[in-house]
Amino acid sequence: MAGHSKWSKVKRFKGALDAKRGKLFSKLSKEITVAARSGGDVGLNPRLRSAIFAARAQNMPSDTIDRAVKKGTGEIGGGQLEELVYEGYGPGGIALLVEAATDNKNRTAADIRSIFSKNHGNLAGSGAVAYLFKRKGQIAVPKNSAEEDRLLEITLDAGAEDLTSDEEFYLITTSPDHLYTVGEAIRRQEIPVESQRLTFVPETTVTVEEPGLAEQVVRLCETLEENDDVQSVHGNFEIPEQLLAKVTG
Repeated sequence: MAGHSKWSKVKRFKGALDAKRGKLFSKLSKEITVAARSGGDVGLNPRLRSAIFAARAQNMPSDTIDRAVKKGTGEIGGGQLEELVYEGYGPGGIALLVEAATDNKNRTAADIRSIFSKNHGNLAGSGAVAYLFKRKGQIAVPKNSAEEDRLLEITLDAGAEDLTSDEEFYLITTSPDHLYTVGEAIRRQEIPVESQRLTFVPETTVTVEEPGLAEQVVRLCETLEENDDVQSVHGNFEIPEQLLAKVTG
């Protein structure tokens, strides 16, 4: 299977941009608000359950979570967010999907177009690169917390599609509607879950091996994620680990 989006690994090398607490909480709050528009009952809304889980995993205060839910359900004002997915090409022709949540799509589109153009890429039309990705659930479990064979059995029994690993984590892939079920199955066995989210997984990946090009790719993705309206960035590229460490060091 083509691996998970390698941008997740890039971000770990970068020391996780989202470690900036205020920006992280803002992104998590937006996801909760958008998810809650489909209903505020976590028992009936798997996406909301996953969003709240992600927020609690980052120690977001309960009142902040509750406020985000109420914005989404319309109990309080401020929940007029629109979900958008932008498609584009980065340096070397890599494909990027950019998920955004915004209250002003004209502003956001202009900002993202500018970021692409200033970083050796270009924003493309709808459908340009989306066909290169599939919507999936992804769960990360620390490698030191479970034996691979045991975790594989637990997750497959719960409906997972695949289990791969990198240096730090087991990465479980699910269909979107099995994400929460598989996550709960893991936690019932008292195995900690590092993250649980919906993502876009590339069907195939391209390897970026030229140092200058790799640096440009990382800079573009980093700049996109720093935008307040951007929720996540997904790419179809891989950068060899030694090169990645060099360009992000």
